[in-house]
Amino acid sequence: MGSGKHRWKISIYRKHSDTVSPLSDPRNVSEAKPPAEFVCPISGSVMADPVIVATGQTFERACVTACKTIGFTPTLCDGSIPDFSVIIPNLALKTSILNWAKAQLAGPPSPVQLSDALKLVTSAMTMMTSTTSPPSSGESELTRSRGGFDSDESGESELTRAKAELSSGSFRRTPLMLATRPSCYSSCSSSSELETGESGTCDDEGYVWKMRSPHVYEQEEVVAALRKVTKSSVESRVNLCTARLLSALRSLITSKYTDIQVNSVAALVNLSLEKVNKVKIVRAGFVPPLIDVLRGRSPDAQEHACGALFSLALDDENKTAIGVLGALQPLIHMMMRSESERAKHDAALALYHLSLVQSNRSKLVKLGSVQLFLGMIKSGQMPGRALLILCNLGACSEGRAAMLDAGAVAFFVELLEKSDLDSESTQESCVAAICALSHGGGLRFRGLAKAAGAMEVLKKVVEKTSRERTRDKAKRVLEMLKAREEEEEEEVDWEKVLEFGFQSRNLTQPGIQSCRNSK
Repeated sequence: MGSGKHRWKISIYRKHSDTVSPLSDPRNVSEAKPPAEFVCPISGSVMADPVIVATGQTFERACVTACKTIGFTPTLCDGSIPDFSVIIPNLALKTSILNWAKAQLAGPPSPVQLSDALKLVTSAMTMMTSTTSPPSSGESELTRSRGGFDSDESGESELTRAKAELSSGSFRRTPLMLATRPSCYSSCSSSSELETGESGTCDDEGYVWKMRSPHVYEQEEVVAALRKVTKSSVESRVNLCTARLLSALRSLITSKYTDIQVNSVAALVNLSLEKVNKVKIVRAGFVPPLIDVLRGRSPDAQEHACGALFSLALDDENKTAIGVLGALQPLIHMMMRSESERAKHDAALALYHLSLVQSNRSKLVKLGSVQLFLGMIKSGQMPGRALLILCNLGACSEGRAAMLDAGAVAFFVELLEKSDLDSESTQESCVAAICALSHGGGLRFRGLAKAAGAMEVLKKVVEKTSRERTRDKAKRVLEMLKAREEEEEEEVDWEKVLEFGFQSRNLTQPGIQSCRNSK
C-alpha cells in the first residue's frame, strides 16, 4: 500500500513542457498536499472508502476492520479513543475527496486492501510494544506526524519502514499489545505506585497505559493509585479527569475482579466531587456501568456506585439523563434493601435530587415508589429521606393522585399527632407533604383532610413549632381549608337544594347565572 504522497503522483504526457501539470512533475508532488480531514489517521493516506465510527472520527474502512480484527484501539493525537462498534459510510467526505482529486487532475484514490491494513496496524502495535516509555503528552504513536506515524531523525517514517518490511516479507506479527511502563512509573517504589509531581498529580498518560494493560496486577495497582491521588487533591481530580482516562476507567468499572471494580468506582466518586467533572463523567457513558454495579454482588462497589450517582445527580444537567438511563429503580432497591447504611443514605439523596425534575417524578410514580416510600416511613426505615422524596413527588399531578389514593393525607396527619415526634425536620417534611397535596385545593383533598382532623392537628403545629417555615406552610393549608369551609356555607342553601333540587343551588350562588335561557 502506497503512501498518500506517492499515490497522488501522476504523469500526463504533453508536447510542450510549459503545458505539463505541476502535479506530474515529481519535484512538485509535495505541493499537492491533501487537506488533513481527507487523510486516514491510521494509514496516513487519502481515504478511498471513509467511514464514521461511533465516536465521530473518520477512518479508512479497511483500517477500522483491521483494528477490530486484531483487537487494537489506537489513541488519537487529541487524546480521544475511537469506538469501532458502529461504522457508517461517510458519503459526504467521500464526495469531497473525489471532487478534490478531480480538481488536482488526479484519479480517485485506491482503497486500502485489508491484508495491507492488517500488516500496517500490526506494525503499529509492534512499534508501541517495543518502546520503553509511552508517547509524549497529547500524542500517540499512530498520529504524532501528519502521515500518521512518528518520524525518526533521518526523516524516514515508520510507515516507510513498515512498507519496506511488507515488500521484503520480513514483517513480524504481534498478536497482543504488551504493556510498557509509563514515564511516571516508579521502578524503585516498593508499592509499585505511580509517581506524582510536586502538585500531587501525574500526567494521565501513565494511568491510561496501565489501565489498558492485559495484566490484572497492573490494573489493580493503577486504580488503587488513582483512588489515592484523587482522594484529597483537588488539582489531581481536575487534571486527571480527561477523556482518555475516563474511557480507560469506564472499562474497569464492571471488572470481574472485585478489587479493581471497587477501586475504580471509588476513584470515580473522587473525580465526580469537582463540579467541572460531573457533566463530563455522565457524557463519557458512566451511568450504565454504574447501574450494572448496583445490580452486582459486591457490597463495597455498590456503596461507591450509590455515592457516585448521588454526586453526579447534584448537577442539573445530569438529572434527566440519569433518570432516562434507568438508574431510578436500582436506586430505590438500594435504598430499601442494601445492608450498608452509607449506600442507603447516598441512594436516598440521589433519588431526592433526581426527583427535583418533572420527568423523573413521573417515572418514580409509575414505578410504584409512592407506596414503597410510605411503607418505609411506616416501618421506620429512613423516614426523613422518604418524606423528602414524597414532598417532591407531591409537586406533580401524578404524584398527588397516587399519594391521595394511598391514604397519604390521613397518614401524614396521624404522623403529626404522635406525641413521640420530636424531630423538627420530620415534622416540617410532614407539613410540606400535606401542603403539596393541598395544591389547587381540590374537593378530594379537603374531604380527606376534614375526615382525618387535619385542621386541629395543624393548629397545634402552628402553636408549638419553632420553625418559621413549618409554621408558614401549616398556616397556608389552614387558611385554604377555612376559606373553603366558609365559601361552602355561604354559597349553599341546603334546604333549597333538598326542596328544589340541584338547579336551585346555581340560582343562589353569587355571580353564577341561570343557563335555562341560554339556548
